[in-house]
Amino acid sequence: MPSSTGESEQRICVYSSTELQTILDDMARQCLRFLEAGSPLALIGILRRGMPLANMLQQRLSTLQGDKEIPVYPLKVKRYADTLELLHAETALEENPALKNINMANTTFLVVDDVLWQGHSLLRTCAYLAMLGATNVRTAILVDRCVARQPVHADVTGIRLQIAADDVIECNVPPFESEFRVDVWRRGK
Repeated sequence: MPSSTGESEQRICVYSSTELQTILDDMARQCLRFLEAGSPLALIGILRRGMPLANMLQQRLSTLQGDKEIPVYPLKVKRYADTLELLHAETALEENPALKNINMANTTFLVVDDVLWQGHSLLRTCAYLAMLGATNVRTAILVDRCVARQPVHADVTGIRLQIAADDVIECNVPPFESEFRVDVWRRGK
């Protein structure tokens, strides 16, 4: 759609809800390899869209483990807006007091987020969990842009998308959007 500044925008659906359900099933199976016998698992959903994704993975993991209850904890971490504009130079993180009641050293943590771009939010989250005493932290990302600048990686990746630097990956995740899908937003000039 053309804009008043002469720029054109294009949104392309690259993964539909049906395809993403299959991808999440595969991600849950991949997550099983990190579970140690007898070690409890806790999921950390990075707000906003990482939290509902963590809930989706939790349901799948519980089913795969025979309906074992797996807690999910939200963590608010923010650096960029959805349009990739810098909001917080120091990657803002709001502590979750409920995490202080967990046996951090004996729990496997799985941090879940929608998009891995430069890696600031994921690095800040892992550092926070380590500061609390976590010794086993893994990561699961729905979409990896394959351009992280920080020393982080996704242990479990649903999709790898290498797109133009100015393009934006939009993960539409209920309840924040009505339809579960992944779009690429091309902001042409």
